[in-house]
Amino acid sequence: MISTIFKMLSYPFMQRALLVGILVSLCAALLGVSLVLKRYSMIGDGLSHVGFGALAISMALGFAPLAFTIPVVVIAAFLLLRMNESSKIKGDAAIALISSSALAIGVITVSWSSGMNTDVNNYMFGSILAMSDEDVLLSVILSVVVLVLFVLYYNRIFAVTFDETFARATGVHAETYNMLLAFLTAVTTVLGMRMMGALLISSLLIFPALTSMRLCRTFRSVVLCSAILSVVCFLIGMALSFVVSSPAGATVVVVNLAAFLIFSLIAWFREH
Repeated sequence: MISTIFKMLSYPFMQRALLVGILVSLCAALLGVSLVLKRYSMIGDGLSHVGFGALAISMALGFAPLAFTIPVVVIAAFLLLRMNESSKIKGDAAIALISSSALAIGVITVSWSSGMNTDVNNYMFGSILAMSDEDVLLSVILSVVVLVLFVLYYNRIFAVTFDETFARATGVHAETYNMLLAFLTAVTTVLGMRMMGALLISSLLIFPALTSMRLCRTFRSVVLCSAILSVVCFLIGMALSFVVSSPAGATVVVVNLAAFLIFSLIAWFREH
């Protein structure tokens, strides 16, 4: 096992993948707890489809993929938040409307340009080989920004997660912190698309939180457990992917599924 780890770390692309993957896993796990508790867990799936559409357009026009996609996805996240608060189209319906439209635009753009080329395929399904040094640098910087902002505003995010009405009554600007949560989720989703792919990135937001909630009962314990669990599952998934030559993103998701089943089984035995 030790020799396998050292062998993994001897490859530069694996070093980049592990660095970015650990940071993105941490960001996704922390944000996922609030998203699941607010019953907005599918926003990651919706934003990843918006990300795919933006990536397809950026590649067709020759723009830098991440630099173009992140602002577009952030705007989509704010739009989803506004629709959920003030529109007749709410929650999952708003996500389905925007995500399916963005995906359709992306597919049409791909078909009109160069077809499903390697870059588009990598963003759709994920590829650890696709990460350039520039991608890694931008991902690390933005991941650190996400983590710092979450820690700084942890108490306010906690307040709007559990009781938004009470938070407003105590003077908390709930709209501001909801927008912050949407912004952080959008950035994390785009960063994770290189690794996990647009089809699987939402699993990093949902699985650790749901798994931790099987056994943990307080917000702080769920957040801490989710963070640890997300990183551990990512590392195990990457190691298995390296050993058996399976797709990295899909392997990480399967490991998260196994962790969820194990925690659920432990919770069942505790209750009976």
